[in-house]
Amino acid sequence: MSGSGTRPQTGKVLPTRTTEEVRADGADVAVLPIGSFEQHGAFLPLATDTVIACTIADEIAAAHPVLHLPPVTISCSHEHAAWPGTVSLSAATLYAVVRDIADSLRRSGIHGLILVNGHGGNYVLRNIVQESAATDFRMALFPGSADWDAARTRAGVRTPSNTDMHAGELETSILLHAHPELVRPGHETSDWISDDRKHLLTLGMPAYTESGVIGRPSEASADKGKELLAGLVESFAEYLSLVGAEKEA
Repeated sequence: MSGSGTRPQTGKVLPTRTTEEVRADGADVAVLPIGSFEQHGAFLPLATDTVIACTIADEIAAAHPVLHLPPVTISCSHEHAAWPGTVSLSAATLYAVVRDIADSLRRSGIHGLILVNGHGGNYVLRNIVQESAATDFRMALFPGSADWDAARTRAGVRTPSNTDMHAGELETSILLHAHPELVRPGHETSDWISDDRKHLLTLGMPAYTESGVIGRPSEASADKGKELLAGLVESFAEYLSLVGAEKEA
């Protein structure tokens, strides 16, 4: 039995496990979706990264024995601040929230935590995972760049990863598959290419896009989204085996 039980509608319903169901499943690794609340052009919602992180986590929990946690919905989106609706936490706050969650899980008998990150700007998550290597509570950050590359190849995503940076073919495809009702009209004509983003962290997104999009959403399809998710679920098995490898002595 997977750690999620009957799979909820992706991104719409919080995990519904009871304490007794968690105990019966015996999952010793938790999965924490981490999204953001930031602009995604005129055709995707502010919650896109959270919906994608939850979608990935839902698919993982349907296939693997994990404790599926509710998402962190606001994170480090400062580079998007020029667009209305974007909300951010400081890196220090996100660090503290994730560390507190990890500490709480450890006290409740969970032996590891995998962060399912939906927003590339959450750089501090790498540091949290890096620090865990020196402890008895293992952590991992998923998906990694190699996982995304493998999933892109499987799905036939045509836009290179550097070009497909934000609200492009990949993100739009996942939503077209999992939540087509969230995709507004216009993605077919919203391509914006800006491959040279040398000073993105200093200048933010407005220096490289007028629309908020960097990528080719016109290439997106629901079929690609389905295969992207299938590829990520397959890649996740390696992370679960690593994080769950060390249990209490």
